[in-house]
Amino acid sequence: MHRPSSDHPSFPAPGARPAPAALPGTVPWKAVVLPAEHGGWGLLGEPVALGLVVAPTAAGACLALAALAAFLARQPLRLALIDRRKGARYPRTALAERACAVLAASAALLLVAAASTARAPFWSALAAAAPFALFALVHDALGRAREALAESAGAVALAASAAAIALAGGVAPAAAFAASALLALRALTSVLYVRARIRLDRGLPAGPRAALAAHGAALLAALLLARAEAAPWLGALAFALLFARAAHGLSPWRRPLRPQKLGFQELAYGLLTLALVAGGYLARL
Repeated sequence: MHRPSSDHPSFPAPGARPAPAALPGTVPWKAVVLPAEHGGWGLLGEPVALGLVVAPTAAGACLALAALAAFLARQPLRLALIDRRKGARYPRTALAERACAVLAASAALLLVAAASTARAPFWSALAAAAPFALFALVHDALGRAREALAESAGAVALAASAAAIALAGGVAPAAAFAASALLALRALTSVLYVRARIRLDRGLPAGPRAALAAHGAALLAALLLARAEAAPWLGALAFALLFARAAHGLSPWRRPLRPQKLGFQELAYGLLTLALVAGGYLARL
């Protein structure tokens, strides 16, 4: 009888360790925990970074980590709720439930640590963010997370972390909430701009006037906050640049961009906004 050769694909070479076989039904944890929308990292990173730059404290660091844990808990919670609503359990369901429980518990412990070391209470910022976070979670459970309102609500909830960190560091409430307001406006206008820009570049009806009107309103709000001395004038400059970016990007003279390149451009504008707003606050402190 013919003996199979040792270099046949079905037989490992002598002395070689067999490759571990994948377990049937296993799901990579990254697919359950890490969000599919890469832009969400910027929506989290900008307010956390601003809060820590303006008020670098141990309590602020705990709040930043709590915000990260809550941000990561959204994806497994969304998957678990969708599976439960369907009345089904997939290989990912148990992993999603465990990951959500661990991340939620971590966020709670970090909040307790922050409260024990904070220079001033920060719960008002979390209370202000709660309705927006709940609205986003309900849409997640209904499988409507990509809708503009759901994305905007999630962005506003994340922006509140800047106020919470600043309050915990002893920053005056007016300045702390103004910082979150600026970043919330930045996130809202970015969501509207990116959606309209992608549709325009694909030759679809986009309604760019709504995005431009939102940019104009955000610029006016930044000017009013600066005049009231609650926010720096550099913040108004940032929104003037964002308005110019939207006016050109939604005009007939724009050059079509791939969504990936558009995402990188928005990341750059987010960093520019963060630098101007943070620099303005530091110059006043």
